[in-house]
Amino acid sequence: MRVALRCLIVDDSEDFLASARRLLDSQGIEVVGVAMSSADAIRLVGELGPDIALIDVDLGGEDGIALARQVKRAAPATRTILISAHALEDLDLTEAGADVFFIQKGQLGADAIVGLLG
Repeated sequence: MRVALRCLIVDDSEDFLASARRLLDSQGIEVVGVAMSSADAIRLVGELGPDIALIDVDLGGEDGIALARQVKRAAPATRTILISAHALEDLDLTEAGADVFFIQKGQLGADAIVGLLG
């Protein structure tokens, strides 16, 4: 039996957070928390120790790529996946680092996450 991944979702849309939480929970990924800001995300990563952090590239006025780098420094064991409504080819993720993954929001699901993480 595979152990469920524990996930933190970071996005500035309450609707997306609720939808993504329902989807991932129904597919066997335990959503242990959600955050709408970088400060809340860093706090929750420290408190909850999630296996993965799904981080929106565009967090309103905040930079999701910078947050992904902060999460990697604060919690090296947490795997970071950037998410966006935009396609990968429309984004410049060079500053995110080689160990940061990407999933387009429309493709989000347990299979996509597990497939990325191997």
